[in-house]
Amino acid sequence: MKLTHDFIERNIGLMIVLTVLVVSVGGLVEIVPLFFQHSTTQPVAGLKPYDAVQLTGRDIYIREGCYNCHSQMIRPFRAETERYGHYSVAGEFVYDHPFQWGSKRTGPDLARVGERYSDEWHRAHLTNPRDVVPESNMPPYAFLDRPARSGDIEAKMQALRKVGVPYKDEDIAGAKAMLEGKTEMDALIAYLQGLGTALKQR
Repeated sequence: MKLTHDFIERNIGLMIVLTVLVVSVGGLVEIVPLFFQHSTTQPVAGLKPYDAVQLTGRDIYIREGCYNCHSQMIRPFRAETERYGHYSVAGEFVYDHPFQWGSKRTGPDLARVGERYSDEWHRAHLTNPRDVVPESNMPPYAFLDRPARSGDIEAKMQALRKVGVPYKDEDIAGAKAMLEGKTEMDALIAYLQGLGTALKQR
């Protein structure tokens, strides 16, 4: 049996096995080295894990599908760095599980949003986006003005600590108290205001 291109194409089972093998080896060659590079495994200077309010806001961000329209990754192109600031680096997101990078541009990039707008601006934008950005096609999120859930925050922080996020016992113990009186909108704004603030414009 001669293993020719024609033979492989006619034998679907063999073609599937070889395709899986090639993709697996290629993936391992590209992905495994990232686990050993300092730039992808070590936090940038000044990076802190999300506090209880920001972590709750991040969960709301994911729940409401904000990542479907907004990226948190500034690509290293002149047009993007001039508009948004320094390009994103992996060390800014080592405590994100999973990270929210992406290149979707239906809405503006959010990686440096914490340096551009006030809490009041975000509140107005989430309540009725067109009040502050007339051309926006984002739906209103006024319903987020309801109490933030705090019942599972300690369990979330303990789980994140198991995968390497450096939460201290006192951070976890005080998590519920931090969320007292906070709305989901407060939490989401706190999360947005922290995005990209660890790495300032160089």
